[in-house]
Amino acid sequence: MSASTRIPPIAQPFVSDRAKKTLDLVEEFVEKECIPAEALFSAQLGVGEQRWKTNPAIMEDLKIKAQKIGLWNMFLPKSHFSQGAGFSNLEYGLMAEYLGKSKVASEATNNAAPDTGNMEVLAKYGNEEQKARWLTPLLEGKIRSAFLMTEPDIASSDATNIQLDIRREGNEYILNGSKWWSSGAGDPRCQIYLVMGKTDARNPDTYKQQSVLLVPASTPGITIHRMLNVYGYDDAPHGHGHITFKDVRVPLSAMVLGEGRGFEIIQGRLGPGRIHHAMRTIGAAERAIDWLIARINDDRKKPFGQPLSSHGVILEWLAKSRIEIDAARLIVLNAAIKIDQGNAKFALKEIAQAKVLVPQAALTVIDRAVQAYGAAGICQDTPLAYMWALVRTLRIADGPDEVHLQQLGKRENKSRREEVVKRVAWQKEQSDKILTANGFGKTKSLL
Repeated sequence: MSASTRIPPIAQPFVSDRAKKTLDLVEEFVEKECIPAEALFSAQLGVGEQRWKTNPAIMEDLKIKAQKIGLWNMFLPKSHFSQGAGFSNLEYGLMAEYLGKSKVASEATNNAAPDTGNMEVLAKYGNEEQKARWLTPLLEGKIRSAFLMTEPDIASSDATNIQLDIRREGNEYILNGSKWWSSGAGDPRCQIYLVMGKTDARNPDTYKQQSVLLVPASTPGITIHRMLNVYGYDDAPHGHGHITFKDVRVPLSAMVLGEGRGFEIIQGRLGPGRIHHAMRTIGAAERAIDWLIARINDDRKKPFGQPLSSHGVILEWLAKSRIEIDAARLIVLNAAIKIDQGNAKFALKEIAQAKVLVPQAALTVIDRAVQAYGAAGICQDTPLAYMWALVRTLRIADGPDEVHLQQLGKRENKSRREEVVKRVAWQKEQSDKILTANGFGKTKSLL
């Protein structure tokens, strides 16, 4: 069965014939080209410092193949942007699932983070000069970018805490401060940073203190101190940089949208990005299920004389994994549809639900596959350990689960408390009336 025939019925009415054909192309490209090429990508990357100076040739070969069959920049939704391939958030979400099965597929099709989010910022908020200088080469896959928001010395889960200072002096802005987890900063092709900092720390509205600047990576005063590991993985050449800014000067034209509009920009950036992450994560979980099925049916591996597929608990793992991932997929598709019907702000609840649920479900599925492989599951002989490490970061990235849960809870309570309290009280009153009318006493109730 091709990918287009497995689209959940609830999403089918929202998927065009063109998108279905493209979805099948994505599936074939990932399964037949990208996944088999991963070993060569790692080999060409090399070892030591070379890993931070190399763009493996196989990646460029994959990009050429992807462009020839029309798999390029599928992420920019047609409802908001003219620069993309013309798909909706839902349609791209379905494609992103397959891209998430391979660690090279997203970049090979120019749909890799953080470039996707950065391109959305430039396409939505950038002026014509900024688009010409930075968006065009990003869309063409000629350069890469990084998004610098998180800081090491404050609680970045609350973005109002951001301290990087942006001071205006004449025709320039001067930046001082530090950032870390700057994903993409290690790539030798990374030429532009989107940097969030404070331009007006005294503004009484804490959401109007921040701004976003376009800072060329080669600007004097920028120091990359180190690349941070994720459970021991360095993610070269992409990397997650720890960076400081010391009297870094950029022209006033580097400002995106305007001073004090940083929160507006990042909210517009992170909403769709969270859906992209969620769908790619479902793809990773699907690959884990593939590996689980392969392991439990391996005739060479028979603990206690029986294949793992003959053990009830293993089949239960498989069944639960299928249920959990299928349910998570529906949550994501629902969020994507809601964004398509309005925008990211219109779908805050649905995006948060997906952001919290999907990584947790995927981690559970991947962990079962790891357990089935035993010691092999935690080393480099399978993709499972790396997938687990990658997905585990998503419970922190783009806002930790706890922040989204708190906001969800507040929103749910605020929007429903008055109506629910009145309705439940009314129902209790009606029950008492009915009981009394029929010769019975009132009910005992906590309300």
